[in-house]
Amino acid sequence: MFGEYEIRELPLSLEPIRQKVESFLADNALRLEDVDVYAAVFANGGEEILAGGGLCGNTIKCVAVDETLRGTGMGAKLISHLVCLASTKGCSSIKVFTKPDNVSIFSSLGFQTLATAPQAIFMENGGHINDYCKDLKRLYDIIEKEAIPTDGNNTDLKNDCKSSVSSCHTKKRGIIVMNANPFTRGHRYLVEQAAKEVAHLFVMVVREDKSLFAYEERKAMVTAGCTDLQNVTVCDGSRYVISSDTFPTYFLKRIDDATDTQIQLDLNLFADHIAPALNISVRFVGSEPTDSLTRRYNQLMHKILPTKGIEVREIERLQMDHTKYEHSTENTDSVVSASKLRKNLSERKFLTAADIAYPTTIPYIIAELAEKALHDELETTPKPGLVDCKDNGAHYDMDFPLMDKSIKALRPYFICLAQSGFQTDLPSYDEIRRIGVKAETAMFHTTHGVNTYKGALFAIGLTIVSAAHVYYEKKVIDIELLRHNISTLARQFPKTKGTHGEMVVSHYHVTGAREHACEAFPQLFAQWLPFFGNCATNPYRFHKTLLFIMSSLNDTNVFYRGGEKAVKETKERSGILLKNFTLDGLEAMNRWMIQENISPGGSADMLSLTAFIHSLQY
Repeated sequence: MFGEYEIRELPLSLEPIRQKVESFLADNALRLEDVDVYAAVFANGGEEILAGGGLCGNTIKCVAVDETLRGTGMGAKLISHLVCLASTKGCSSIKVFTKPDNVSIFSSLGFQTLATAPQAIFMENGGHINDYCKDLKRLYDIIEKEAIPTDGNNTDLKNDCKSSVSSCHTKKRGIIVMNANPFTRGHRYLVEQAAKEVAHLFVMVVREDKSLFAYEERKAMVTAGCTDLQNVTVCDGSRYVISSDTFPTYFLKRIDDATDTQIQLDLNLFADHIAPALNISVRFVGSEPTDSLTRRYNQLMHKILPTKGIEVREIERLQMDHTKYEHSTENTDSVVSASKLRKNLSERKFLTAADIAYPTTIPYIIAELAEKALHDELETTPKPGLVDCKDNGAHYDMDFPLMDKSIKALRPYFICLAQSGFQTDLPSYDEIRRIGVKAETAMFHTTHGVNTYKGALFAIGLTIVSAAHVYYEKKVIDIELLRHNISTLARQFPKTKGTHGEMVVSHYHVTGAREHACEAFPQLFAQWLPFFGNCATNPYRFHKTLLFIMSSLNDTNVFYRGGEKAVKETKERSGILLKNFTLDGLEAMNRWMIQENISPGGSADMLSLTAFIHSLQY
């Protein structure tokens, strides 16, 4: 509270309150956008909004002051309140996008202007962009100190310059800003071509995590894919990327103005802060034949950057003709693009995705498909006795969110396993076990000790390593070699002691998880995989394949919970339901398994593995 006024935080989830805020903003030619909290100024005891502002993450937005209070300092007091609120939430740097005529208010509160456009300004307090640019400058200085003199007469330099770096005589420094979601042959081609034209090329990966692959994954892909290029440095991405996801439009008169304004701010910020830190004189981009937004970005780049002393060079995109790659401006459908690769991944097509990916990216897309297979099984609903989107099945200690979080916890280790296999020799037992133990630890940490995917980790983990190695050697997935590798790796693992599975194997004399892997999953390749493939167009493909597996697998989870009788009845019920399939039948079987406390966890693991291996073949 201050004087005769008070600040209240308004619950926008209540429709009357939301409508009141929307009306206030509309009176001030603004629109309400998503915010985490909205604070408003009222006269003491009053109900009329006199000023208001929102906070979304570390960004202030939707700030307005009634005309009767303008010039009274009320706006500054409101913004100070929002800054304090952000600070209590752990934000050390607060950003704001607003109209140019508001710059004086924010400047008086310590905000620094980072970029301007005709209809918007981008400001920050906390000075983090200065710290970021200092880090870039230090990187630049290190590279300059290590650089070999480029006088054109240095024989060692000429010998060291690889074919990808032909213009070593130039002193220009260039940059490519890329999302690399993921890093493709097209990205590599762009880097190679740009590296020929400058003394040193910086590659900056977009830091914003709105992509299929996380920033750290994308940066690692790009780094691995550029290690052989002597004059290329991959640097940390900017936290100041201004995208359609981060740029608010509440203050623009027309939504149509948002794209150009966002791009102008992004380019001006780059030119005024990032480029000087790295002494950039050239920015490279790939041509854009299909995406209108990227094409507009390139157009404005050609218009804006040269006015700030930065040359823009547009390189024709790499084109793909089956397994032959050549650049051309014709046939836009054959352009190598990350969006096509992602589409193939969404369709569970590894081989076609791998054709587009740069080789060092392959382990990441194998891991992605393994994660998708686990999610596909989890999301299959309804399932008898298992956790799905609707209920927890016969489990009291796990639910859908927990399973989802544990899958995500395994992802980094799937990548490590794939990388360990993507080399000349199969990794050792010790190396696989080391990664596996870390994965288990991460899973149990996420689930607070609940075993969600230990069995799946073993089966899918071995397959990830084996598939990566097969593709590294053959550039296709040879099923016989895949099975040979799985068996070879599995036999290195000792028999477990004291586990539920080992107790079942010992008591009932059935085949356990390790033995299935040692035999290279004969039922999967002979029965379940062909069945899954034949159900390609069936909307209940996963449901039916699960029932088929349940009708034929000696599931150690079912043995442990219900003994031989439960296994026999589970197989019989699954077979009958498969022949007379209905969703109501699945629901009824789920109720029976919950009542009997039976969960076919082994069958669920085999469904995920079946889906994963199927995706590797296409």
